[in-house]
Amino acid sequence: MTTVQGSDRLHFTGDESADRLLVDDPMALLIGFALDQQVSVQKAFSGPKVLLERLGTLDARTIADLPEDELLAAAKGPPAIHRFPAAMARRVRELAIFIRDTHDGDAARVWSWAKDGRDLQRRIGALPGFGDMKVRSLTAVLAKQMEIRPPGIEEVLPEHPTLGDVDSPEALADYQAKKRAHKAAMRAGEGGS
Repeated sequence: MTTVQGSDRLHFTGDESADRLLVDDPMALLIGFALDQQVSVQKAFSGPKVLLERLGTLDARTIADLPEDELLAAAKGPPAIHRFPAAMARRVRELAIFIRDTHDGDAARVWSWAKDGRDLQRRIGALPGFGDMKVRSLTAVLAKQMEIRPPGIEEVLPEHPTLGDVDSPEALADYQAKKRAHKAAMRAGEGGS
């Protein structure tokens, strides 16, 4: 396991051990981002700790080779790691297979082998289920919270607030409030025409 530099935890869950796991285990961070859709940040990024407790490991090779029903049972719980546990179990498996096959099981290679900021974003974007928003957000977290700063990182960092700006529980609450307001404004704009 490759530990990253920078903060000793991410303030995403409100659970100190879950927040530390995101920094201590690169696969945990990637799983958290994979789960980060249609649930709260707290729920998504608590998922890796829950999976670790239920499976005994977050090793990409092990997860990739697990019987599907075993990974599904770990995802379903109770409590479930996500509001769509079966879909997320598949997503976690796809991510683990990709890390196993592309990065020899070492999730940190996604960023540690990046030549520059654009290469980092390309490498993150190659992960299954990682669209543009996740690419920008994970780039910001790596650069701002974990001191992963390949050449040219400043050129690709998003200018809008992301999880990379969350450095305390208060900052998380502020980020979530701004995100809710932005979504509400988007919905109001769609319905107003």
